[in-house]
Amino acid sequence: MRIRIVGAGAMGRGIAQWAAVAGHTVELCDLRPEAVTEAAGFVRAMLERAVQKGRMAAGDAAAAVERLVPLADPWAGGPEVELVIEAVREDLATKAEVFGRLERALPAAAVFATNTSSLSVTRIAATLEDPTRLAGLHFFNPVPLMRIVEVVPGAATRPDIPPLLTGLVESCGHRAVTVADTPGFLINHAGRGLATEALALLEENVSDPAGIDRIARDVLGLRMGPFELMDLTGLDVTAAVIDSIWEGFRHEDRLRPSYLTPNRVVAGLHGRKTGRGWFPYGSEAPAPAEEAPVTGDADRPVHVFAAAPGDRDAAALREALTGAGATVESGPQPSAGALVLVPVWGTTVASAVAAHGLPAGRTFGVDPLPAAGRRRVLAVTPAARPAAARDARAVLARASEGAAPFAVSVVRDTAGTVAQRLLASIVSVSASIAERALAAPADIDPAVTTGLGYPVGPLAWGDRIGAARMLELHRALYAATGDPRHRPTRWVTERAALGLALTDPGTSPEQCLGAVLDAPGAV
Repeated sequence: MRIRIVGAGAMGRGIAQWAAVAGHTVELCDLRPEAVTEAAGFVRAMLERAVQKGRMAAGDAAAAVERLVPLADPWAGGPEVELVIEAVREDLATKAEVFGRLERALPAAAVFATNTSSLSVTRIAATLEDPTRLAGLHFFNPVPLMRIVEVVPGAATRPDIPPLLTGLVESCGHRAVTVADTPGFLINHAGRGLATEALALLEENVSDPAGIDRIARDVLGLRMGPFELMDLTGLDVTAAVIDSIWEGFRHEDRLRPSYLTPNRVVAGLHGRKTGRGWFPYGSEAPAPAEEAPVTGDADRPVHVFAAAPGDRDAAALREALTGAGATVESGPQPSAGALVLVPVWGTTVASAVAAHGLPAGRTFGVDPLPAAGRRRVLAVTPAARPAAARDARAVLARASEGAAPFAVSVVRDTAGTVAQRLLASIVSVSASIAERALAAPADIDPAVTTGLGYPVGPLAWGDRIGAARMLELHRALYAATGDPRHRPTRWVTERAALGLALTDPGTSPEQCLGAVLDAPGAV
């Protein structure tokens, strides 16, 4: 295939490298000729590096370079061009002008694709005389390494174009996912679950950015915490995406932005690229503060509170602490000096103190969510005694013989604690995408794991916890806070009621109308 790429910036040159290596002839052009020269040199250097590292044969690299054709005039005629991929700046008027000129220069058979990450594909297509020839083809940076591409049909896109683009992407070694033309498409939309909830936790002073990041890494298993990730992406970019998706979905509560970001953006605290964001960067930046050492009495007796007989969370915590040599009381009521540890699931420690008459000064919450690393989370109420909290932290740090001690984060009491709220939001936002049929469940998880680096896809993550338990968490968060951002989705509610997995697309009405046969013996 002969492909013309208009725009020779970071995205354009990455797409050019990807397509040329896959065997396609690539015309690379830009309004600035020097940008084309720089991009071609960059691609050549990347391929030479791949050869030096043994990831590519020298002959294959040379052939790919030969297939890269610098083009002086983006609007030159091209009777052999089958596909145009636009990768210019994210501005509707600019993209409309580019496609308008291309429409006049190239044959009607050439398919147009825009690499927009935030603009409506339908609105871009509507500026053309023939809007049916354009679709979205959203790559991620760096293109050769981020092996996922979103194929986005506009409202008027010809039905043959999405399969054509999907076939191209997959023949070049990347995965293609078809998603609806909605704000943020799939991956940027799904990513709002982590960022918006992290900011909400910071708003509520549950913990600081470093503390939230530690829990995200060590409990949830994320490679980067949400605040580290915002600094890497750029808070200016992150804030703009959050706002545009929220506005695009007509102020959906689940996607609500934070009041914390606008002033930081205006102040230029954008992250790594400005030397300071949520954290400082650069050679003169101070080293990250270390966690406070554990100083309490690890031998102080503890009582693990069970809200009801057969409480599995309480039993698991009791067993873990006993196995680590802690003094765990077995009676129904705590002794006069014992610490009281309450496993919380979507609820607060304060509510347990009030409902069951527990001693407020020495009662603490513990997150029962299975940790990906060696970290536990202790939740403290305003009534907690600091000395008792230090002792509770020391008890939770204990580990079985031969194992490293646990790190223990101390956070303010909030419904669900930090990790539960982050996970609940990640699952909820992706469940909302599935329930609106913005993308298929089979596409959501692989797209998000590839595009965002999560250890497991959001729907599969929810299935690890269990649909019924996820619903319990969402309902508890909603009841405890009254905040509609925690309102359970229909997707989770139905699957919990019906015993289906969150990854199961379920039966659609259309399937019940067609000629598709049930499995043999089904009724």
